[in-house]
Amino acid sequence: MELGDAALPAACPACGGRLAAWRRAPAAEAGAPPVALARCGRCASAVTLDPVPPDAHESGDYAPGAPRGAGLAAPLLRAFDRRRLGLLRPAMPPPARLLDAGAGRGRFVAAALAAGYVASGLEPSTRGVAAARAVYGIGLEHTGIEEACVAARSLDVLSLWHVLEHLEDPGAALGTLRRWLAPGGVLLVGVPNLGSWQARLAGARWYHLDLPRHRTHFTTAGLTALLEANGFVVERVHHVLAEHNPLGMWLAGVGRVTHRPNYLYHLLKRNAPARSPDLLVTIAALPLIPVAAALELVAGLARRGGTVAVVARAA
Repeated sequence: MELGDAALPAACPACGGRLAAWRRAPAAEAGAPPVALARCGRCASAVTLDPVPPDAHESGDYAPGAPRGAGLAAPLLRAFDRRRLGLLRPAMPPPARLLDAGAGRGRFVAAALAAGYVASGLEPSTRGVAAARAVYGIGLEHTGIEEACVAARSLDVLSLWHVLEHLEDPGAALGTLRRWLAPGGVLLVGVPNLGSWQARLAGARWYHLDLPRHRTHFTTAGLTALLEANGFVVERVHHVLAEHNPLGMWLAGVGRVTHRPNYLYHLLKRNAPARSPDLLVTIAALPLIPVAAALELVAGLARRGGTVAVVARAA
């Protein structure tokens, strides 16, 4: 069965359920063609069918260079890192051995080191490795999960923060991570939640689709099923998160009326022009940020937050 030219995978990568053609949605990058998606009838997760361009994680929104307003956002980003450490600390306190897989610019590795963890990171993108060294003085290993050489049972904590959705085979990646963890080791996973209120509000224009870079679009049920199938016991699921979620809800509403979906995000990433009618719409909608934040808080309390964070332990 096909949706356009994109053939359906044999099964849902999250739960193994049957996939059906779902929709085409706008690509994240301006000018790129719409992207085909299929959805699982069992866990309601979705799969991106079209391939990822070779330079997708080094160009456009992912191009090297600091976003606009990076300096102003730095205290908020540090608060997000403290929150992530707060999710981990009760399950595995310092000085545990921690690896951040898909470490980006190395910000969380720096925060974990400062908190007393024996921390390191993997990052497949050249831009991330260069920024980690330039900004934080941290040397990340320039590799992905599949190619990394990490000794079995050598780690106590693994962080996989908004990385799993980028992987072509998330189950195989989790199997690899499971082997790296010592018995009783802890895994922290953060992913967008396709079952969220903001995903429903934004539809095909949802901020977290990030097509075609995001390969699997998880629901909480799908993520839980995948973790359990790969040797993890889910201990806690967090739905109320300040990182991503209030902004995502606001973008879900504003993105329905701007010409380019998620215009503010692309503007901050230096991937959209400042001279645009979308800028006027965005400025006019800024007073709605508290309303969006309140709605997202209610969504999180109802277990329908825009992203979820799961703390799981190696069985």
